[in-house]
Amino acid sequence: MIVIGLSFFRFQAGVRVDNFSCYASPSRKRQTNFITKLCQMIAFLSSLLERVAESNDHNQQHQKISVFHGLTRPNISIHSYLERIFKYANCSPSCFVVAYVYLDRFTQRQPSLPINTFNVHRLLITSVMVAAKFMDDM
Repeated sequence: MIVIGLSFFRFQAGVRVDNFSCYASPSRKRQTNFITKLCQMIAFLSSLLERVAESNDHNQQHQKISVFHGLTRPNISIHSYLERIFKYANCSPSCFVVAYVYLDRFTQRQPSLPINTFNVHRLLITSVMVAAKFMDDM
């Protein structure tokens, strides 16, 4: 059994996230640049999670079931789900990067519970919530 973790896909997308700034300037050009980078970051994270979930779906042998597993796959795409979380959760964009780090650490420490299409949405909202508590709560 080969379980693909997030580290495998870490540098395979073409979007650079390391120069992302979470503070928008009042100027229109910088706000547009901020929104563009935010959309790129959401697209990067969603494509990364989709590839990991789909590749782990093909390797379903001997995977444990956890409380994060759903009975069916959710109808909403991971990209739409991330956009929805950003729209309604009112957390900073840095929370999504920290949530990715949490998911990466989870897959490294729990290799018998890989991210797949049955648990990716629940793990994602949980990691964003914990990241928001850590990053945004005063």
